[in-house]
Amino acid sequence: MIIRKAEARDLPRMMEIYANARAFMASHGNPNQWGATNWPPERLIRQDISEGNSYVCLNGAGRVVGVFFFICGEDVEPAYRAIEDGAWLDDSAYGVVHRIASDGSEKGIGAFCLNWAYEQCGHLRIDTHGDNIVMQNLLKKLGFVRCGTTYVEEDDDPRLAFEKSERANREAGGSVQKRWIQ
Repeated sequence: MIIRKAEARDLPRMMEIYANARAFMASHGNPNQWGATNWPPERLIRQDISEGNSYVCLNGAGRVVGVFFFICGEDVEPAYRAIEDGAWLDDSAYGVVHRIASDGSEKGIGAFCLNWAYEQCGHLRIDTHGDNIVMQNLLKKLGFVRCGTTYVEEDDDPRLAFEKSERANREAGGSVQKRWIQ
């Protein structure tokens, strides 16, 4: 698999993957995270593409099988300034992954995308709905630590906030990513 920046020509396939992801989440006990608002809207994906923050994952045949938003820098996610019931591990510049979805055609697409994003900056933050057990399990498997609760602007549902930091893990002698806050 490979990752590349999304292009306008990818939009129909991306929206198809998001529609499939909404159906998958609903059938796995998570109907509200994207389903209640038909998230993400096409206008937002168009904006992500034009700003260079939208990525696609292609399989060996060159077919788009996964999509996600990724940005890295100082304080790049305003919603992450406030965190309840915990704290972030690392206050350095970080990457954010949002709107990650796969078409389900192959195993490991989500892990591939998250690992790629982590390799770009060595410090990722991500949030997910409390009902999204599939994503929570993937994050746990990949060494992310649950840090608390945050809120996003698209709805009032609390989100579980996760982080994976090379620096925090190194400073803790490798024990940070072994910790899993329930």
